[in-house]
Amino acid sequence: MSNKTHMHDNGESYSGLVPVKPSNKSGRPPAETVEGRTLTKENVGRPNPNWTPSQGNGSSGLDRVREAARKNGKLRFTALLHHVNVDLLRSSYFKLKKKAAPGVDGVTWEEYGRELEAKLIDLHGRIHRGAYRAQPSRRVWISKTDGRQRPLGIAVLEDKIVQYAVTTVLNQIWEEDFLGFSYGFRPGRSQHDALDALYVGIMRKKVNWVLDLDVRSFFDKVDHDWMLRFAEHRIGDERILRLIRKWLKAGVMEQDRWIETEEGTPQGAVISPVLANLYLHYVLDLWVVQWRRRNARGDVIIVRYADDAVLGFQFRDEAERFLQELKERTAKFGLELHPVKTRLIEFGRFAAERRKKRGEGSPETFSFLGFTHICGTSRQTGYFTIIRKTISKRRAAKLKQMHAELKQRLHDPLAETAKWLQSVVRGYFQYHAIPGNERSLDQFRSPVLRSWLRQIRRRSQRSHWTWERFLERLGGLLPAVCTVHPYPTTRFDAKYPR
Repeated sequence: MSNKTHMHDNGESYSGLVPVKPSNKSGRPPAETVEGRTLTKENVGRPNPNWTPSQGNGSSGLDRVREAARKNGKLRFTALLHHVNVDLLRSSYFKLKKKAAPGVDGVTWEEYGRELEAKLIDLHGRIHRGAYRAQPSRRVWISKTDGRQRPLGIAVLEDKIVQYAVTTVLNQIWEEDFLGFSYGFRPGRSQHDALDALYVGIMRKKVNWVLDLDVRSFFDKVDHDWMLRFAEHRIGDERILRLIRKWLKAGVMEQDRWIETEEGTPQGAVISPVLANLYLHYVLDLWVVQWRRRNARGDVIIVRYADDAVLGFQFRDEAERFLQELKERTAKFGLELHPVKTRLIEFGRFAAERRKKRGEGSPETFSFLGFTHICGTSRQTGYFTIIRKTISKRRAAKLKQMHAELKQRLHDPLAETAKWLQSVVRGYFQYHAIPGNERSLDQFRSPVLRSWLRQIRRRSQRSHWTWERFLERLGGLLPAVCTVHPYPTTRFDAKYPR
């Protein structure tokens, strides 16, 4: 790593760490336990800081962009738009969700697919002539588990296609810059990868305090000027920057009224995840690495998934100092830590013992990516372990949704309802079936079965079915409770071998 101060047009500067891979004769780069990255080739040479890639099309051209970004972390790409060709637009179209809700123009995926080639050729021409115009997103509200509502922005299909294509190009560059502990919405990384990294970090590092970060309304508070400045560190193609600016300023439509967006990036937009990662890369990630190197005496770990992050500290005073300085840091870039949801708690292998000596209760818990993390003890060894359970509010909200859907399916054929329930329960298990969470899985499956039985009893011909008869006839149709995911250490060590 090397320290670097970036200067802006207005003379203001901000400090950050720009990752520079060291020479490595062994052929394998050093990696921290919680921040491993997939192995890459050693860097060679230093190209011109302002680079224009060849006019190659397809994956080979994008491969050259990625290779150039890998070789030189300071490289600014001055010609990128030519990679957004008809082939990439077509590929982007077919990768979109076919049944997604339409935007303000009402055009669905199927409708746009009629005479697709002619539409893509026209779209390509408008993009490269500068005639392409981003349309406002259609705002919808979805309920959260805490009773509040979250705004989502649904872009028109044409904007989704262009955003997907531009994201594909930008990922070739920014994926070489993003750090190993950033997991959200990145190719080849998942929520379970982040959960594994957090588990391994707390178990293998000297973590006694956990800082659960929550950035208040992050997607609504992103500063557009800072976003574009961050993008300009690597993107010198003004046409790409102009596209990003158009999407940020397109606004939203709500109840037939256009609302200007002076800040924020709409949740639900295809481009939003990569822009969010870029923003937090400069605001948080690089700063955390710098702070840890300059100020920490003990171990410090971090795992971030989009705007949700958890840090572990060896010493309480360092955690408190970090939190205070982070509040100042985020305020500079228009963000705010949630005063209630951002918590510093005692957590780790010694937390229960120390709290017991002080006459305090059990260690507090924290939630991350759908699971409550609890200080516990392994049944096999008797040593400290992290118990992870599905967040009860999330499970209750999902069950409520299932019950409502079953009522709507009262008159559907039994086989059709069984097939739907199978897919829902299987999908739920696919995410939540981690080791040690079997009881929580049963607390989901059993209520689903009972709700299904109540629905069946409302049909006159099966009104006298008993629970035992129901289980014998239909209970076995739903997936049984089982563990789908391996232990975190097993999967983490397989992905990031030392």
